[in-house]
Amino acid sequence: MIALACDHGGLELKNAIKQYLTEQGLEYKDFGTDTKDSCDYPDYAAPAARSVANGECDRGIVVCTTGIGVSIVANKVTGVRCALCGDVLSAEMTRRHNNTNVLALGAGVTGENLALKIVDVWLNTEFEGGRHQRRVDKIAQVESNIL
Repeated sequence: MIALACDHGGLELKNAIKQYLTEQGLEYKDFGTDTKDSCDYPDYAAPAARSVANGECDRGIVVCTTGIGVSIVANKVTGVRCALCGDVLSAEMTRRHNNTNVLALGAGVTGENLALKIVDVWLNTEFEGGRHQRRVDKIAQVESNIL
């Protein structure tokens, strides 16, 4: 299950991602927003990120105009490793090396075709583990103020 969230600036891209997920036979939970009315991205990105952290959803995708705000919010949730990606290589590498569980996209920065390719690569790339697991473990230590 994929958690989805956006603010008013990311609504159209979120809807395109929903269509893509449906076409791929992937389930999602939409945390909103559902209108273009001005809203505050933390109200939607935080619940989506929490659903990933608590295991309700396997991964999440959050969208705003730049992707910056939603990525900051998502990364405030313990257990979330969110990456803002604007290219396919970053999407691949953040899964392979960082085991990210939330993807942030900027609807005003990344066009729909590229964004959907990024989503596809991010969803279909596995974590490599090995030496990278040690680094992901250290991220969790930073999060817990151990490192």
